[in-house]
Amino acid sequence: MNNYPNSLIIFGGTGDLTKRKLIPAVYNLYYDGFIQDNMFIVAIGRREKTIDEYRQEMKEATIEFSRNSIDKEKLDSVIERIYYYQLPFDSNEEYLELDHYIHDLEQQYDTKGNRLYYLAVSPNYFGIIAEKLDKYGLGVNNPTYECGYRKILIEKPFGKDLASAKELSRNMIRYLTEENTYRIDHYLGKEMIQNILVLRFANIFFENIWNNKYVDHIQITSSETLGVQERGGYYDHSGALKDMIQNHLLQILAIVTMEPPADLSSESIINEKVKVFKSLKVMEPSEVYENVVRGQYGPNQDMVGYREENRVPEDSNTETFVAIKTSIHNFRWAGVPIYLRTGKRMDKKTIEIVIEFKPMARVLYLEEASNIIPNRLIIKVQPDEGIRLKFNSKEIGQGFNLKPVELEFSEGSESNHNTPESYERILLEAIKGEKMLFTRWDEIEYTWRFVDSILKAWSIEKPKFPNYKAGTSGPDAANDLLARDGRKWEE
Repeated sequence: MNNYPNSLIIFGGTGDLTKRKLIPAVYNLYYDGFIQDNMFIVAIGRREKTIDEYRQEMKEATIEFSRNSIDKEKLDSVIERIYYYQLPFDSNEEYLELDHYIHDLEQQYDTKGNRLYYLAVSPNYFGIIAEKLDKYGLGVNNPTYECGYRKILIEKPFGKDLASAKELSRNMIRYLTEENTYRIDHYLGKEMIQNILVLRFANIFFENIWNNKYVDHIQITSSETLGVQERGGYYDHSGALKDMIQNHLLQILAIVTMEPPADLSSESIINEKVKVFKSLKVMEPSEVYENVVRGQYGPNQDMVGYREENRVPEDSNTETFVAIKTSIHNFRWAGVPIYLRTGKRMDKKTIEIVIEFKPMARVLYLEEASNIIPNRLIIKVQPDEGIRLKFNSKEIGQGFNLKPVELEFSEGSESNHNTPESYERILLEAIKGEKMLFTRWDEIEYTWRFVDSILKAWSIEKPKFPNYKAGTSGPDAANDLLARDGRKWEE
């Protein structure tokens, strides 16, 4: 059993992320023995609540959202270590009182002064909170008390374009260090995303054909059946390109296509991902119009359109769907098209990666085969984590009639569908000081360069929205994007 004395200080303690993800993640880590009794949580919010009221809310949330069964004794042990502290984030001297409050709890729980600050707040508060922590001695540079580590976890989005990301980074670097800053991309904590590295580099029959000599193309899809729900105000200032492509899908792309790292250290893996981002072609406007499709869902039966969602303007031109054809300009992947797709209000919920291999030469009995399929490796990230391999086999009987067959490995079956949640990994890796699940500044810079070229082209031309019905597979133009290359999306 590991022992990681630590305090978790959550700014945004009354938010949905804390209730649905962070507190249940702490309980699951405690349940599984990764953290013990020398830990506590201070949840900071602007609303007026008593500690008992807050604890009851978090207890109910943990019962609802925990992946583990509820052990009353363990749950009570976690809940009694949660403290609610009311504080406007732009306060001043009140931060000194907060520091004293945390320090008293550190003495009580013997956490060695180790603090994990989690900024589960709107991005406009990132710089403000970092400045206040530094100014009043709670930060990483000038702590009031002798302490252990002090780390800051930052939720996305980190900027709204390259210029704003650079400005945010400049503002925060005055109060933080890169070493102590943990920028979160929760997709990196998903079980099957982690498994991609093992799949590639621990299996010679995959790694030897993981290149442009054998791979025809790559597809990465993240689709949701839900709309924006109550996030319309946030989403309308973001859209699918910035909300999903700039971080989640490009991170998946980098892990799928990176070169083998020198070792399994966070630095080596991130270095190889950065090389992929540097090799992505930054598109000119004419290339954007040819290779990028954007969409917005409209009403369909009992489903409202995006423009009818709460907090969304009735004339909004924000995209809820994006499909991109891109490529990586390096020796391994030159000439291999890569297709990215993400959307809301689609016909199915999935995150999957498809590696389609080149067809065999049509010789011998293959020459007349009409039902031969390309070999495809499908990595299912969610909801049914696992790997499927599609290939050709012979039908039973006389002759050489072919039929497509599949081999399947189900991660969920092996774990009884109880794999650790992303936020459990994120918290534990941050406590341990491992940064593989977090994004470095140069990753953010290069992914924004790629996305900025698309945003620039879009600013010139007004879209014709809505252009796909809610509950469908997206705009027809997304299918045409592959069809003109003689390909189609994996469905």
